[in-house]
Amino acid sequence: MTAERIDAVRALLAQTEEAHGTYEATELNGVYDQEWPRWYAGHAVKHGIGDLLGRPVATDDLAHFLASSFADFEQAEPRASEPWADYTARRITAEL
Repeated sequence: MTAERIDAVRALLAQTEEAHGTYEATELNGVYDQEWPRWYAGHAVKHGIGDLLGRPVATDDLAHFLASSFADFEQAEPRASEPWADYTARRITAEL
């Protein structure tokens, strides 16, 4: 797990978060997207997360991983001191 790979995944997650915010605002008229992990996963796969990791990544697997990572992040005690994208980028590169 290299720092460069983590940074690249973190940047992709940050870009995905920004794009999803636009999607929620424009396509969903500001309504919270309950299916955000699926949207994030599709976007990340389309934008090369597999290339960043050096292995294929299936959208369904990534969606499940993102939902699980978010739940773990929210339930962490003590509360995580880093942003979710940082936490998840490290986990993706190590576990997915």
